[in-house]
Amino acid sequence: MVHEGLFGYCQYSLNINQCLSFLVPGSREEESGMLCPYCNENDDRVVNSRTSVNGSAVKRRRECLNCGRRYTTYERIEDTAIRIVKKDGSRENFSRSKLLEGLNRACHKRPVSADVLEETAEEVEQQLTRHYENEVPSNVVGEMVMERLKELDHVAFIRFASVYREFKDIRDFLEQADIILGEKGEK
Repeated sequence: MVHEGLFGYCQYSLNINQCLSFLVPGSREEESGMLCPYCNENDDRVVNSRTSVNGSAVKRRRECLNCGRRYTTYERIEDTAIRIVKKDGSRENFSRSKLLEGLNRACHKRPVSADVLEETAEEVEQQLTRHYENEVPSNVVGEMVMERLKELDHVAFIRFASVYREFKDIRDFLEQADIILGEKGEK
């Protein structure tokens, strides 16, 4: 089982009693080893648990019993690692946090909630694991992200496209804007 918190993933094994204790918010039996990102203590309680829309992850709000601050963790099944084949032929493991970082950068100061970005990253990751067994070209990931950003926010789409497609000058921006405006006029 994998926990993703503010500082990335934390792996640990659970026995059946610990697994069952996760079902009851506020249960004290769960010794997850999750360190509070504020005070570094592992004495917390689960305040709220929710499954994601498609049931592939559990979002937990936790409260540190030492400092009283709250933080969020995500629990999801660990999949086999998908490798991304970059333009130069090099390979690296797929990183959900890197994907979220790109989405956050594109949507900076835009009316797109963190939950929507989390769902978008989850959708992309699931689509990759469904359609690719080991390796996926980076352009496939980029196109998936652009497709979703176009639906979420046009400004975020243009921002992401400008980096992903390496816009050289203002004409590239105008070309993408014309495409979006044309599609918007058709609807």
